[in-house]
Amino acid sequence: MPQTRLARISLLLAAIGLNAAFALPAAAFAQDKPAAQAEAPKDTVRPEIFKLVDPAQIKPLMDAKNYDEVKNRLAQAEALPNRTVYEDFVLNRMRISVASATNDTAALTTALEAVINSGKLQPTEQRDFVQALATQYYNNKDYAKAITWFNRYQTESGDTKVRPYIIRAHYFNNDFATAKTELLKDLDAHQKAGTTPKLEELQLLANSGAKTKDQATYLVALENLVRYYPNDDYWLDLLSRTQGKASYSNRFALDVLRLEKVAVSKMAAEEYTALAELALLAGQPIEAKQALDAGFSNGVLGTGAKAPEHKKLRAQADKQAADDTKNIGTGEASARKSKNGTGLINLGYAYVTLGQHDKGIALIQEGIAKGGLQNAEDAKLRLGYSYALAGRKDDAIKTLQTVTGTDGRGDLARYWIMWVNRPAGGNAQAQAAQ
Repeated sequence: MPQTRLARISLLLAAIGLNAAFALPAAAFAQDKPAAQAEAPKDTVRPEIFKLVDPAQIKPLMDAKNYDEVKNRLAQAEALPNRTVYEDFVLNRMRISVASATNDTAALTTALEAVINSGKLQPTEQRDFVQALATQYYNNKDYAKAITWFNRYQTESGDTKVRPYIIRAHYFNNDFATAKTELLKDLDAHQKAGTTPKLEELQLLANSGAKTKDQATYLVALENLVRYYPNDDYWLDLLSRTQGKASYSNRFALDVLRLEKVAVSKMAAEEYTALAELALLAGQPIEAKQALDAGFSNGVLGTGAKAPEHKKLRAQADKQAADDTKNIGTGEASARKSKNGTGLINLGYAYVTLGQHDKGIALIQEGIAKGGLQNAEDAKLRLGYSYALAGRKDDAIKTLQTVTGTDGRGDLARYWIMWVNRPAGGNAQAQAAQ
């Protein structure tokens, strides 16, 4: 995950008027005045300091980038004894301008902090200076101080816009536990509000889970990445980790590959052949042929050392698929005579693979109703994703939401719902590849 850098400090300083020489108000100049004249303002700059930092002289020097002369004048002013708090405030504001112009980050942070702590800023100015200092520390990768000053900014301003940077600062400061806790809070808030979390928030949550070896948190982040920002890498990682769970049952291997085929733009060669082989074993040669055709079409199969194996498997699938397509209509009667609904479900899914979704779904429903199934919930899962493949979104979601199980079935049902609800245009490449 790339490190996010806040806006350049020069832009922030420009926004609060600190990129040019600080302009002293006329009332701040201590002048020799008649005794009868009104008392001088409380905050003043003595003439001997003013002549060194007179804006009328400093501005041309800054414009000409004669920063050494400006620094020299500031050093002379600093050498004068008994400076007041206000005089130091004036000098530090000018140091900010010079340090910003010369990219002197150490001098800049020192001057910013001194100005903030002077007590001479107006409340609105104070808030802006605190944000500028926090930003400077963040960009300098001094994350502990950045957190301190960003928190102060939030407290004093009531503005939470810097919260993402506080969380990132915790992460970059290797406080992954705090980052994870705060990111989970934000994700929960998004879910309750029905809003979409930002991509970087989810990536940061995934990384925080990985850094703390918290597999559950990593999977939460990954599922949401697939839900809101689906791509091949996220889908493949999610399906792989699902199969890696201790409770996962291998009887769902074909179901996983079916989902992968529609979810990603291109499968690996071994996954196309695994899908085909499992489909043939399951009595679904049409599905096997379609998987192999896709692999050959996109150039994954039919090349390299295993090309002969790919071609042999394809020839087998082609022959069985042709026979199945020719004789598929004759299977209904025998399936209905069976003592259980397994044959009807398998026949129904064959029709689904042929694109005859309504007929196929009706047969699957009939098979489930007939009963006698070894795993009735598995059949409900397959009915759910048959609806999904048919484009019947509402029916798919309604059915899949009833599917439970900790052996991979519940996960697959949830992932099919995520696929059905994918963002508009999401996985367009995958759909085109099928």
